[in-house]
This record gives sequence, structure tokens and C-alpha cells, in this order.
Amino acid sequence: MTERSFVMVKPDAVARGLTGEIIGRIERRGLAIVGMKKAVMTRAAAEEHYGEHRDKPFFGELVEFITSGPVVMMAVEGEGAIGALRAMMGATDPLKSAPGTIRGDFALEVGQNVIHGSDGPESAARELAIHFTEAEMSSAPAPV
Repeated sequence: MTERSFVMVKPDAVARGLTGEIIGRIERRGLAIVGMKKAVMTRAAAEEHYGEHRDKPFFGELVEFITSGPVVMMAVEGEGAIGALRAMMGATDPLKSAPGTIRGDFALEVGQNVIHGSDGPESAARELAIHFTEAEMSSAPAPV
């Protein structure tokens, strides 16, 4: 089944120049990037994005980190995209991520684990709505 997911290259990965490698892995897997933008996430968007963690002790640190520098946000589409992306990213704790996964290859700590991806269809729809308009996500090729 074709799915759409939200993927974000976090500030640590952008600062380290890993964006191209991560995008390449997504595209080589056969998934389509149907929307993409680079920006410094606003505090309001970050708080909405991580809203389910609002009552957790790490919420403030999470918001501070994600707004600390540019991120690259993507709408990614393809057959089983959510599960494929979750497998490619690896475990949230990079030290538990297998070699060959994005986190297993490029991250060392949970707080700065280089990438975020939606964990299911509901979160994908919610996260995409926070960061993209429907017009910004198109499977059609851009006009030349």
C-alpha cells in the first residue's frame, strides 16, 4: 500500500553534512520525496510536533535541540513507506541500532540521533499537516 510519511533530518545531521547521504538512502530504497524544505523550526511548530511528550521531563531539551539549527523536512511516499523508513532509521537509541541503519551509522546518543520519522499513519498525517500544505506535497514532477 502506498503511504506518505514525514521525515526530518535533525540539526545535528544537517550541521555534520549528512543530509545528502540520508536523502540518497531514501531515494535508493525506492521511496519518492514529494515535498522538501530546509528551515529552522519555530518553537511553536516544535512544541506542536512533539506535543505527545509535553509532560515528560525531556520535552524542553527536545524543543531546544530541534530549534537549535536548520532541519530538512520531507514528505516521503511509497509502498510501505512508514515501515521501510522506520527500518532504515534504526532504533531511537543509536547504540541499539544495527550497523547499516541511519542511526547505527551516524549517531551515538538518543538526544541527537540525526533523524526523525513518523511512527504510524496517524502520526504521519499529523506531522505532515504541521509542516507542509497539501500544495507543497506533490507526486507530479515540477514544471520546468
